[in-house]
Amino acid sequence: METKLLQQSDLDQFTGTENYYKSFLGLLYTDGIAFMAEKAGAYWLIDAIASYHRKEHFQVWTLRRAFSVGTLVMREDTNASVLVRQRIHYTDFPLVQIKLYVVDGVLMLPSEY
Repeated sequence: METKLLQQSDLDQFTGTENYYKSFLGLLYTDGIAFMAEKAGAYWLIDAIASYHRKEHFQVWTLRRAFSVGTLVMREDTNASVLVRQRIHYTDFPLVQIKLYVVDGVLMLPSEY
């Protein structure tokens, strides 16, 4: 089995994007998200976020992993109330936590905002 190597420093190098990609559910995402999904095998995370079809113009999504169980939450801002919470019964996502933004329908890394 291939080890999924992804570190936060790999993601922090992305600033802005040159390309936009479209998920199966129609959510646009950036180069940094494409890199994260490929490197971590996490296209499921894009699909999970896209499945909610939220109307907020700015969304903060956070995935937290404890061992092999994850929790995905969405807020309108970092300290706002949780609007979406989904338990992920199994994940091998390599980072303990990742924060992502959806801005006007585009999923991106915080460094790309």
